[in-house]
Amino acid sequence: MTDELHLVAAARPNLPKLAALWHAIPPGFPLRPVLLHTGQHQDDAMFGAHLDGLGLPAPEIALNVSGGSHAELTGRSMIAAEAAWRARRPALVVVAGDVDGTLAAALAARKLGLPVAHLEAGLRNGDRAMPEEINRRAVDAISDLLWAPDEASAARLLAEGHPPGAVRAVGNAMVDTLRRSLPAARARPLPEGLAPGDYGVVTLHRAANVDDPAAFAALLAALGAAAARLPLAWPMHPRARRRLAEHGLAVPPGIRVLPPLPYLDFLGLLARARLVASDSGGVQEEATALDLPCLTLRPSTERPVTLEAGSSRLVAPTALPGAVAAVLAGAWPRARPIPLWDGGAGPRMVAHLAGHLGLAA
Repeated sequence: MTDELHLVAAARPNLPKLAALWHAIPPGFPLRPVLLHTGQHQDDAMFGAHLDGLGLPAPEIALNVSGGSHAELTGRSMIAAEAAWRARRPALVVVAGDVDGTLAAALAARKLGLPVAHLEAGLRNGDRAMPEEINRRAVDAISDLLWAPDEASAARLLAEGHPPGAVRAVGNAMVDTLRRSLPAARARPLPEGLAPGDYGVVTLHRAANVDDPAAFAALLAALGAAAARLPLAWPMHPRARRRLAEHGLAVPPGIRVLPPLPYLDFLGLLARARLVASDSGGVQEEATALDLPCLTLRPSTERPVTLEAGSSRLVAPTALPGAVAAVLAGAWPRARPIPLWDGGAGPRMVAHLAGHLGLAA
């Protein structure tokens, strides 16, 4: 067995999750963590600028695969990952989340006989038209270790037939990173003109919301009506920016468009907002941990635990202005604590990994 543990980062959302594991690995642990970047998110705005704030090094292995259709990106990433691991074989591969690079890495590793751990296993929303739903189900099906963010997700994996020894409810790795980073994030200056509690945050990037011109136009109209009640700050994802131009759409008044923000700057923006309207699964988790009202702009979510906590709700575009009004009127519930979202996910992953490999943690 080699002495390397490869942590695969494909896209920005993978980084805070992997950071929780990276920082939990104690000095002298028998496996040395190595960050591998597939390249799915490649520029500084969506990847490189986040590393310092998360306390992560530059990737030691870079596959440099980006762009193309789902099939093209997955296939080229598999080929590149296979070549990398034939030259440098780790003891185990950790993949995070549900993007195409995550699936590609998991498939390539298993076909080489490398064990795989899936960080954030067991999430489901039942929408098989969503590429991420296909990816997360496929990765879970072939993983050796399944680290679920909550007990319900772990129970789902057991019901699907995974052996009990492979499944652990470790908690939410994103929350580990948020807790560690929050003091530094709150110390970051807000964009000029924004004051704590006097603005909302918007994030949009999912294909169902921005790729269809009619759907995107409806969301923009709803955001414009919401912005008449509360100014909105929108760190715009490159995909949304491209679609905005391609569809010939305009951002309504009252919405401040920002570039993509580094991790600490975005967390600082979120932590001092009045609410967030988002289609991001990670933002749902961060908002719940911050007890921030989250207006989830999707018809379903693979993170129902955030809905059960109370502060996140699924909101249709037509209902968005009214939901904003409810938050401003104080008619929105506080977030209830979620078991295991306590900052201890990283150590639990390390303990499960050590037990699986017969190592001393």
